[in-house]
Amino acid sequence: MESIHELFRIGHGPSSSHTMGPRRAAEAFSQKHPEAVSFRVTLYGSLAATGRGHLTDKAIIEALSPRGVEFTWKPDDLLPLHPNGMEFEALDASGNPYGLWRVYSPGGGSLMEENPPAAKPVYPLTTMSEILKYCTSSGLTFWEYVEANEGKEIWDFLKEVNRVMHESVQRGIQAEGVLPGGLGVSRRAWTFHRKSLLNGSNLVREGFLPAYALAVAEENATGGLIVTAPTCGSCGVLPAVICHIEDTVQTSEKHVLRALATAGLIGNLIRHNGSISGAEVGCQGEIGSACAMAAGAAAQLMGGTIRQIEYAAEMGLEHHLGLTCDPVNGLVQIPCIERNVFAATRAMDCATFATYSDGAHRVSFDEVVTVMKQTGEDLPRVYRETAEGGLAITYRFPRRQQTGNKN
Repeated sequence: MESIHELFRIGHGPSSSHTMGPRRAAEAFSQKHPEAVSFRVTLYGSLAATGRGHLTDKAIIEALSPRGVEFTWKPDDLLPLHPNGMEFEALDASGNPYGLWRVYSPGGGSLMEENPPAAKPVYPLTTMSEILKYCTSSGLTFWEYVEANEGKEIWDFLKEVNRVMHESVQRGIQAEGVLPGGLGVSRRAWTFHRKSLLNGSNLVREGFLPAYALAVAEENATGGLIVTAPTCGSCGVLPAVICHIEDTVQTSEKHVLRALATAGLIGNLIRHNGSISGAEVGCQGEIGSACAMAAGAAAQLMGGTIRQIEYAAEMGLEHHLGLTCDPVNGLVQIPCIERNVFAATRAMDCATFATYSDGAHRVSFDEVVTVMKQTGEDLPRVYRETAEGGLAITYRFPRRQQTGNKN
């Protein structure tokens, strides 16, 4: 299992798989072929189906600038390893292609190649049950297990993650206006935050927590700087929960960083054994994973044991099973932004429920991850980030003219 450096990525939205990943791939290919006159890029599957709405082409063009890019879009064709496949070709002065590179963007801003060299794992244990057993026998907490495998330098990294998360919240609750993309979606974080301030402490949870989630999700929709947690589309959940707990309970930065380490471990387990890619398993892999990470972090900050933390994370993922990914116009706005809000509130509920309990429960975290992956594979393709089903078909902008009798 890889480092949580691979899970928490700092970058610009709106999509980790459709924007950050392709940008990284384009930058790598450009460095490999500095002599190329221009490039040809072929996008497959989900990348082609929703790439324009996710600004995939814009990210690649910017990364390969000032040289030109020729795009081929193949939404109905899939490469063998993942729905988010792409091929890069360098072109010489005569337009002849060479240096073909096939690469995938499996989520969270990471890249995946065919037949990659074997990498030494950072974490020797790859399931929650194994880690629980080890931590129970050794007396370690989850964050101590992370430190033991990542080294003490992980805290400098998480300190930067925490800084960017908080800054995205603060930018988002100050900004107003309409989000780009043509859907006419207005920012609402400022309004939620302002009304909560005016209504006093009774609405701290009901107002501030949604405001924080909206703030980061709206920043992501504008291409702002955020942290994948575990993806861009679900980036508002964990920061909102962290900021909400800081508002309501005296919490030091040290304890926040430890909670982020635990959240990273939870997300890493889902990524390793399941998926965090909406194109592969639907939104349950993005919002569900984010809710699990935030629920586990919240349970730890509320004084929960490792078994209560595992229980909170299990519930956070379990109660998002089957959630589809059906972005309207391929944009990370409807229903994505509101899902960050409801996942944040659910994460707090899961943490509260788990810490009230003794941590005992029937369904394990590992079992839910397995079920989530299988459920995602069973979902029809139209519900896996193709914008060909669900809300993406029912609601289009400009909204299609409805026909038939009116009641």
